[in-house]
Amino acid sequence: MRSALMPQPYMLLLLLLVGKSVLLQENIKPNFILMMLDDLGIGDLGCYGNTTLRTPNIDRLAQEGVKLTHHVAAASLCTPSRAAFLTGRYPIRSGIAGNLRPGVFLFNAASGGLPAQEVTFAKIAKQQGYKTALIGKWHLGLNCKSSDDHCHHPSAHGFDYFFGIPLTNLRDCQPGHDTVFQIHKYLPYSSLGTALLSAVVLHWSGLIVLRRGLILGLLSMVGVATVLTAGFIKIIPYLNCILFRDHTIVEQPFTLENMTQKMTFEAVDFIKRNSARPFLLFLSYLQVHTAIFASAAFKGTSSHGVYGDAVQEVDWSVGQILQTLDELRVRENTLLYLTSDQGAHLEELSAAGEVHGGWNGIYKAGKSTNWEGGIRVPGILSWPGKIPSGKEIDEPTSNMDLFPTVVHLSGAAVPQDREIDGHDLMDLLQGRADRSNHEFLFHYCNSYLNAVRWHPQNSSSVWKAFYFTPDFYPVDKPTCFHTHLCLCTPDYVTYHDPPLLFDLSKDPSETRPLTADTEPAFHSILAAMKQAVETHERSVRPVESQLSAANIMWKPWLQPCCSTFTQLCQCQQDK
Repeated sequence: MRSALMPQPYMLLLLLLVGKSVLLQENIKPNFILMMLDDLGIGDLGCYGNTTLRTPNIDRLAQEGVKLTHHVAAASLCTPSRAAFLTGRYPIRSGIAGNLRPGVFLFNAASGGLPAQEVTFAKIAKQQGYKTALIGKWHLGLNCKSSDDHCHHPSAHGFDYFFGIPLTNLRDCQPGHDTVFQIHKYLPYSSLGTALLSAVVLHWSGLIVLRRGLILGLLSMVGVATVLTAGFIKIIPYLNCILFRDHTIVEQPFTLENMTQKMTFEAVDFIKRNSARPFLLFLSYLQVHTAIFASAAFKGTSSHGVYGDAVQEVDWSVGQILQTLDELRVRENTLLYLTSDQGAHLEELSAAGEVHGGWNGIYKAGKSTNWEGGIRVPGILSWPGKIPSGKEIDEPTSNMDLFPTVVHLSGAAVPQDREIDGHDLMDLLQGRADRSNHEFLFHYCNSYLNAVRWHPQNSSSVWKAFYFTPDFYPVDKPTCFHTHLCLCTPDYVTYHDPPLLFDLSKDPSETRPLTADTEPAFHSILAAMKQAVETHERSVRPVESQLSAANIMWKPWLQPCCSTFTQLCQCQQDK
């Protein structure tokens, strides 16, 4: 009688084919979609406790993945935070730090930028066969020696495709939103007025003699300087508000209203074009940095003005990305990450007094400070079948951790020729580890070491020590309205000796600084932190500051211009 069973050789062949198929499936490289908002407060999302803004798609992402509740940006300003995110290194190591007030690039025609020798996760992914794209904000430089050398362009750092802005969204880019160049806040008007009044009084009293020509000459010089400064600020939108597609300018100045729609469509198109191969997409939203904007479909949809409208439009965009992945059936092979580059900018008010900044929840202060409100950011990771759903992790993690995570998952090894400060997150996300690899985290304000975070082994405590803190104004609010954002230069901070010490595990709002009387281990904790700082500082090699005065100043020969200067460089080429 003929057996109903499959003959043995065919059975073995089938098992081999099935086994090979499973093995190939196991070795398929995952796609990466890394989404970063700009100046979003951790308290702006429903999954982090907001009950008045609707963010169902981002909330779904958190429900289907892991929510990090102690996720920290490596810097509290855009440029250094993004450099750290891309390279996995403290920005001080790449020279994205300086001693000046701005702390970020303010002009497209500056010569500073992310150095060519830095290695980004995009560059490594590209070497591993990935198609890579950056859609949105860059803010890490453009040119070095000419207006089109593009030495700092995203393509020089591993991105095959770029659709976005090389600088950042500025107030100046939206008519009626004032200017970010609030020079009047830094000019010594009172001192000049007092000096001039005193000179006039002394002159009329006969104690000194001033020639009328000298006085008129000085006043004329001040007047000319004022007019030139005002004129320069007037043309800032034409110089700074530029939209690129790869190496070509397509809008100068750009129009903001539908920018999130455009970038979402670009992202969806990139995913569709590359769904059959491994891809990495860095979707770097312009929202919710000022100038705040929202498209017509979202205006008036929230109870928090245009800021809330903008948050809800980004949530729509995230939904479009998820829908596209589902339609293409690549969701289960795609690691998604969503964060903000730093905390909400609390000093942002419109000319009419409307709040244009977000909410940092229970955390103190905001953008440009190393109080938790400035650096505690959302951290959501989702990868169905690979990362558990509905999980919260309260261990200290950093946006620098994405570098080694992406590098390892792409099949590469982390570079061994430099210090990498991030740690692969996969063991923590998948439950093979229950503690973060970050025992210490160092918080810089520009090039100044501002604070240290310590999560001791075999302890649930997270200690944080401040060596200086910004001087708030008004003094009873955690804001710096006198300078538009808090500064860390010596004349705007208060130094602490001994350092201010907090236990974030018990006081996450940083309201109760500890002393030797209230914490028995006070001195030993600070001693351990001091030793860690000394070790860390020995590992930091001197490099050229990309944020020096020479590197951030406007240089006319580096100015991108898609027409002529006499036409104010205007063009609208993108159809």
